Amino acid sequence: MPVLWDGFKITLLATAIGFLVAAALGLLIAVIRRSGPRWLSWPVHAVSEFVRLTPLVVQLLFVYALFPQFSGLSIGITVLGIHYSSYMAEVYRAGIEAVPKGQWEAGHALSLPQSRMWRAVILPQVMRNSLPALGNNLVAMFKDTPYLFTISVVELVTSAQTYGASEFAYLEAFTLAGAFFLVASYPTSVLIRRLEKRLVH
Repeated sequence: MPVLWDGFKITLLATAIGFLVAAALGLLIAVIRRSGPRWLSWPVHAVSEFVRLTPLVVQLLFVYALFPQFSGLSIGITVLGIHYSSYMAEVYRAGIEAVPKGQWEAGHALSLPQSRMWRAVILPQVMRNSLPALGNNLVAMFKDTPYLFTISVVELVTSAQTYGASEFAYLEAFTLAGAFFLVASYPTSVLIRRLEKRLVH
């Protein structure tokens, strides 16, 4: 358990910081695509699509080889955040599109500055519409952290593999690792479903 717990803490750290990066960057991408100038929105969209359509493990290995001076954990967190920001940008985009047209027209009719209209009118509705899907992305990112083993990060699954190899107890080690993932993921999934029902009603 102590060996797996150390790996689990790395998994949680990568997930938590990676999610914050992805949520913030994804929102920025969505806003630029919706209201940014064309010369900026098109390149941002192209890069976001490229990141979203290429495998996470390839991105991890590429960046790890490109920046050997950085630790595997810092690269893993950064790549996880950027990779999932492309998915979260789509979630935010859908939330923005779901805002009734009348809300935009009312903001323009009141001559609200664009920055204030986003802060006071649009973003609160976007967050309400997007929270359930953002939660699903959080769970997906958590389950993707084992890919960090490809860049020498000793997360939960790697800890289980190392312990299993040293003690010839692979089955026990991987069973416990799976239990860690289940215990952490299931309450989050339940919370997301309850939140989704509350927002709908």
